[in-house]
Amino acid sequence: MLSRTFSEFFESEKASAIVLMACTLACLVIANSIFGPAYQQLWQFKLGGLSIEHWVNDGLMAVFFLLIGLELERELYVGELSSLKNALLPIFAAIGGIAVPAGIHYALNGGTPTQAGAGIPMATDIAFALGALSLLGKRVPVSLKIFLTALAVMDDLGAIIVIAVFYATQFSLAYLMGALGVWLLLVAANRFRVMALTPYLVGGALMWFLMLKSGVHATIAGVLLAFAIPFNGRTDDEKSPSHRLEHWLHKPVAFLVLPLFALANTGVVFEPQWQQHLAGTNSIGIIAGLVLGKPLGIFLLSWLAVAIGVCQLPAGISWRHVLGVGMLGGIGFTMSIFITNLAFVGQAEIINASKMAILMASVTAGVFGIAWLRVVR
Repeated sequence: MLSRTFSEFFESEKASAIVLMACTLACLVIANSIFGPAYQQLWQFKLGGLSIEHWVNDGLMAVFFLLIGLELERELYVGELSSLKNALLPIFAAIGGIAVPAGIHYALNGGTPTQAGAGIPMATDIAFALGALSLLGKRVPVSLKIFLTALAVMDDLGAIIVIAVFYATQFSLAYLMGALGVWLLLVAANRFRVMALTPYLVGGALMWFLMLKSGVHATIAGVLLAFAIPFNGRTDDEKSPSHRLEHWLHKPVAFLVLPLFALANTGVVFEPQWQQHLAGTNSIGIIAGLVLGKPLGIFLLSWLAVAIGVCQLPAGISWRHVLGVGMLGGIGFTMSIFITNLAFVGQAEIINASKMAILMASVTAGVFGIAWLRVVR
């Protein structure tokens, strides 16, 4: 039986995928209509010194990363990643799903102005991947849903590390040390069994501000905060602050944060001869990384891990299922667009072309994955 927390998570991601798709389609239509320029200008309106787009990408997305961190914490304590034997397969799969797509992009763009885009095809969009898998209903085993969730969480952790290491700008050691100091205070509060959420949320807001000023992307504060919040290690214990916050965040993230991110960031403008943008090495690297690199990396590293005997396939899952999950892993969308904005700051044309490639690759990967998993047993 699936835990109630996981069931709620899966159902929220399924519904979120539908809302995300609707917001993306609406944004694409508006961006390519006579209202496009005004729509783009709206997101650049300044509030408190930052544009609305900046508040969404650095502020609200920190809440998304907080939820990712809480989910990862739960998986490490009581979920699929709680035992080394169970964790190794999605860990190996995630490593393959990160390294091979990035390698493909770098092979095509190394030493060029678009080299920074190597991180774009590394990520998997949990909402869309699980939403696509949900369309198959009982055709796929429950263990495959859990495997995809653990894989996507580990994949996002890898993306978070890459963001922290490679996409820092105007670095300030003083502000970073301040942010880490706040985090250590929150960890100490955890150790002293401070169970109220308010001190952690207030400290998290301060840590976000200091991280923003440090040049390390502010969303990293969300992940750090997640691991400072107490988790007592018992499945579905509603008294755990971590569990309560994760439960509370599911719907706001699914139906507010991610849709706003889509509305702010998927306004791809299809200019005359837009197809030429897809012929560039950056776009080819993104498409090839997501559509080919993801399933190849996930499948090969999973096969290697089983072949050398460090782990085994979960019950009910075949290698054909693993390949199908690898295809769905190519749905980059939210995380890929997020990394695009970091990789090509101020380069509107490259960002637009990259988003176009991400959308095409994600749709292709989703269609291939669903079609493949519909026919395999």
